[in-house]
Amino acid sequence: MLGFYFHLKKATKRILYGLLLFLFALTLSTSRAPTHLEEVINRGELRVITLMGSTTYFQNAKGEGGFEYWLTSAFAKYLGVELKITPRESVSGAIVAIGGPLGDMAAAGLTVTPQRQKALRFSEPYYEVTQKLIYRNGSRRPRNIEDLVGGQLLVIPQSSHSERLEELKNEYPLLEWREAPGVEMLDLMAMVDSGDVEYAIVDSISFQVDRGIYPRARGAFDISEPQPIAWAFPRHGDDSLVEAANHFLEQYEASGELDRLKKRSLIQTNEFNFAGSQLFMKRVSSRLPDYLEMFQEIAQQYGIEWQLLAAIAYQESHWDHKATSPTGVRGLMMLTLPTAKEMGVKNRLDPRQSLDGGTRYFLQTKSRIPDDITEPDRTWFAMAGYNIGLGHLEDARVLTERAGRNPHLWNDVKEFLPLLQQKKYYSTVKYGYARGYEPVSYVRNVRHFRTILNWHTLDEKRRLERENRLELPNSSDWNTGSMLSL
Repeated sequence: MLGFYFHLKKATKRILYGLLLFLFALTLSTSRAPTHLEEVINRGELRVITLMGSTTYFQNAKGEGGFEYWLTSAFAKYLGVELKITPRESVSGAIVAIGGPLGDMAAAGLTVTPQRQKALRFSEPYYEVTQKLIYRNGSRRPRNIEDLVGGQLLVIPQSSHSERLEELKNEYPLLEWREAPGVEMLDLMAMVDSGDVEYAIVDSISFQVDRGIYPRARGAFDISEPQPIAWAFPRHGDDSLVEAANHFLEQYEASGELDRLKKRSLIQTNEFNFAGSQLFMKRVSSRLPDYLEMFQEIAQQYGIEWQLLAAIAYQESHWDHKATSPTGVRGLMMLTLPTAKEMGVKNRLDPRQSLDGGTRYFLQTKSRIPDDITEPDRTWFAMAGYNIGLGHLEDARVLTERAGRNPHLWNDVKEFLPLLQQKKYYSTVKYGYARGYEPVSYVRNVRHFRTILNWHTLDEKRRLERENRLELPNSSDWNTGSMLSL
């Protein structure tokens, strides 16, 4: 009996000892600080710092947008969490906020530089830019760095551009510039366009996307080799979120989604025409005010973005409600007589009737696009159908599919539309010959004009803010040799 109690007591001690070890291990595991990735997942929210800009983040009537917004939205979805975007006023403000309560990371078109790598971790790069010097068309074009000596050169403070100028100053000691707090690259382009400053430095991607808005701001030369753009993370802590970001970017690129996103948001104005954009901006000032209220009213009535509607109208008639073509199409939306009758338009030269009928016809065309074609491609297909007809558009989709490409993507189909002009192709499809290059140009131009209008609308608001917060130095203050910021 005593032996029984002895063994029971011994067993009880072993159980208690095991329980203590379990509790100790549990305490250790629960007291371990979560990784950066675990913090984000547990919180259910990815906090991202960004900058306002056409290549990063913006807000318009359709909501939030921008390359960095769409890319980080995809990353947040990949992690299974919500996205919270916080725009900052400056590059320095964005960098300082990384790793704080507002930002797990920054997605702000940041260039990876040796100086920044001392304070930050970076993801794998997802595109490259060069630093481009811009000047005003009509003034003397600088050909090299020496031509900038004695001129008015403006850059963003604590940017990769100012870092590059510090490097160049070692070779060109007389090189001087000013740093303007609170400005963005779009502001710099506006200042050069208006003649407020002689020169500025912007990223090549920003210049490519925004140059249609400020057509007098021209590219002179690049002051750097291609530089990588990447997401930035805090230097303190672990690498778990950086590693997750790299894994996501690798998969996103391999799927082709990264390339499609770049084409959608970073290469919109690749077919830039300086004269056409300059004429468009003149008519934004001279003709658009006559129709603006009507565009906005009819757009609201039919649930369409007014900038898109105005861009289509400009492509059709250059905002001339009396326009008439040799083929008999007339009015603001250049309606044919059969289309006008179908839409109940009695007077094609009446701007409101024309716009109303043209809008309904466009939306009717869009409703007939196959349901499995999603936005934004659905809108581009509707534009092409509005221009060339849905039959020819369907023929081009057939050719696209035969070639093993995707008939649901505008970027694929637009390559096959021009083939409808060649007999060996159009003879094999239902609707025959068509001038297939026309809808490709049509869609490209409308998208270009729409982009300019969207940014013109935002810039009008920001222009007043800029004038209130930014006071440029007098011309006599520029060439003093000092390096003081504005």
